Amino acid sequence: MVNYEPGQDRNVAALSNLVMCDGFYKMKNFKEKYMRMALIEAKKAALIDEVPIGCVIVKDNKVISRGFNKRETKKDVTSHAEIEAIRKASKKLGDWQLIDCDLYVTIEPCIMCTGAIIQSRIRNVYYGSEDPKGGGLVSSLKISEIKNLNHYPNIEGGILRDECSNIVKEYFANKRKNKTLG
Repeated sequence: MVNYEPGQDRNVAALSNLVMCDGFYKMKNFKEKYMRMALIEAKKAALIDEVPIGCVIVKDNKVISRGFNKRETKKDVTSHAEIEAIRKASKKLGDWQLIDCDLYVTIEPCIMCTGAIIQSRIRNVYYGSEDPKGGGLVSSLKISEIKNLNHYPNIEGGILRDECSNIVKEYFANKRKNKTLG
């Protein structure tokens, strides 16, 4: 339980509590734990020959939904890991607003997924590796620089960066290798 001082912002109080309880170490472990779950989802995508990107959405320290790329399987351009997870979370909560939810995704969300994250009011976005060709948070587009959006999620990247990046690199290396062999 977080104790507030008179006039203290709830986020400042929560951060103070984390520091006093060795919380930064615990926070890092939680982030890595959920990113590892997102990596499991990415591996599911690779098993069905989809680009291996995985996502989990967390509310109150519990995973409420999971998703992985199914664009080729469903023949649906919107079936990215984040969209799949957002749809499931909204259905589970019975609301399109995911205000107290955190999204963990192996690769920086694209512009489409960033739009869905903003519209669904997701609180925090944690990603593994940047996407320099299509990232919609910090790489190709910087949402923090766009004025007048109705919501700006907190963003943190680099969680298990190498693992998240390598699974995608290996997938495309295998695709190129198999193409030259075939």
